[in-house]
Amino acid sequence: MPMVRPQPSTEAESGVRSREVRLVTGLILGLFLLTHFSNHALGLVSIEAMEEGRRWFNLLWRNPIGTVFLYGSLTLHFALALQALFRRRTLRMPFREAAQLILGLSLPFLLIPHVVGTRVEFALTGRAVGYPDVVRGLWMIAPENGVRQIVALVVAWLHGCFGIYFWLRAKRWFPDAALALFAGALLIPVLALLGFAEAGKEISADPERFTYTSASPLSEDLLPDIRTWLYLTFAGLIGAVLVARGIRSYKMFATRVRVTYPSGQVVTVPQGFSVLEASRIAGIPHLSACGGRGRCSTCRVRVIEGLDGQPDATQQERVTLARIKAGPDVRLACQLRPVKDLMVVPILSATRSGIVIPAGGNRSAARGRERELAVLFCDLRGFTRMTERRLPFDTVFILNRYFESIGHAIEDAGGHIDKFIGDGALALFGLNAKPEEAARQAYAAALRIIEAVTRLSEAYESELDQPLQVVVSIHAGPAIVGEMGYGQAMGLTAVGDTINAASRLEGLAKEHGAELVISSELAKRAGLDLSGYERQTVTVRGRSAPIDAWIIKDARTLGRDIPAVPNGGARPTS
Repeated sequence: MPMVRPQPSTEAESGVRSREVRLVTGLILGLFLLTHFSNHALGLVSIEAMEEGRRWFNLLWRNPIGTVFLYGSLTLHFALALQALFRRRTLRMPFREAAQLILGLSLPFLLIPHVVGTRVEFALTGRAVGYPDVVRGLWMIAPENGVRQIVALVVAWLHGCFGIYFWLRAKRWFPDAALALFAGALLIPVLALLGFAEAGKEISADPERFTYTSASPLSEDLLPDIRTWLYLTFAGLIGAVLVARGIRSYKMFATRVRVTYPSGQVVTVPQGFSVLEASRIAGIPHLSACGGRGRCSTCRVRVIEGLDGQPDATQQERVTLARIKAGPDVRLACQLRPVKDLMVVPILSATRSGIVIPAGGNRSAARGRERELAVLFCDLRGFTRMTERRLPFDTVFILNRYFESIGHAIEDAGGHIDKFIGDGALALFGLNAKPEEAARQAYAAALRIIEAVTRLSEAYESELDQPLQVVVSIHAGPAIVGEMGYGQAMGLTAVGDTINAASRLEGLAKEHGAELVISSELAKRAGLDLSGYERQTVTVRGRSAPIDAWIIKDARTLGRDIPAVPNGGARPTS
């Protein structure tokens, strides 16, 4: 049988470079928008402040270098957007990607009147249009044009925000910064629009106070034709790309490949489509956190049959697969464009049931990322011997009351109950909080658990042969958080050295007959002064560095007041 040579991945490599160039040009255009909006926001001060800001704005963007960067970026960005539109094998895509694409393609038609009336007119006639002219025209003479300009600015800003979101969402620090970024993204255009409105009211109140420039006959005769020509040019470019897509689809119709999925479903797509595009065409749920850019690895598949002869992995794909130490039969669905039939199994299923995400959590955190957590283990001391002398119903009853007590303590402190293990529990803190706050939450939960179990033991004193005694350990450090498991047992959990160390500290508490063991790392983050207690250094199997921990034999000596937890954040005792 003749060998099938893999097709070179030049197109995919070029696509990676194109995305990088599109990102850089998009950031330049985003900087232009940011300075433009900031200039508008000065209208909240005065028209004169806007004019002074415009002077600095023009120094940045109307010099030869700034003009080349601005219009070069605009041209390249639009050209690369058309290229990306052409390269897409299917127009089925997630809502955010579709919104970014539609907003981007509509931008030229919204911005042409403004660009022609300012930049183009200045280039042709030397007439510099100031804020009094622009605001008077858009606020008083033709308010419908003002509405269109507002829409254009909002569309441009939304398009840029989508682009920055797709770029940053795979970064480790993005979940912590997302709220601040969202607040900035919302505040900047609001201030700009308020500044524009305030300037409009200022001019309407005293229009004679300002000096206006008159339009030249040349601009009145020529500018409408330029606007029409630009409209037709951009519409023609977009139309040409859509026609080219249609021709390509027609030619590729005869060269099709079959992608087979675990359920037995077979999707037939033209050669050149990616496996991810095949999934989307057939409506098969398929994770893709980075939007098909080869950065996140969530779309990865295991190729069961048909791997030989397929195109080589791109540089971007090789880097991503190496980062997760993927096997030789694993490929990224968004990058693999099969040239022959194959069978694949998505490694991260998007259709699992039983997924648990804590209140206020987000999907991106659940897909797998490293976070700084505080971890709590707790266990009942001697409960196994106690169950040997009790009826099953009584055992279940007491355990459920115990689980209810510690569950309330953990959740009230802002934690997430990972799992119950026998008569013990594992809880995570910091899924939606900063490391210092997570440490204080874990400490508050530990004290609440100890007090709750004491109250439970007192309430059922007549039913128990001996008081219930709980052992708690808390530790802090990095852990990998994600949805793990199978079927109904799928849930949000954490793995890593920090979890193992916290479990070892619980064993240390039992060895020393202590109620609570706190690692020095958690105490440091929570701001706890435990210098009056016993301190030990513990070695953990599989861990090179030992752990320093504080042994608290009686948690009551920490003080009777349990730290308050307003809005999910705990405060350490003094």
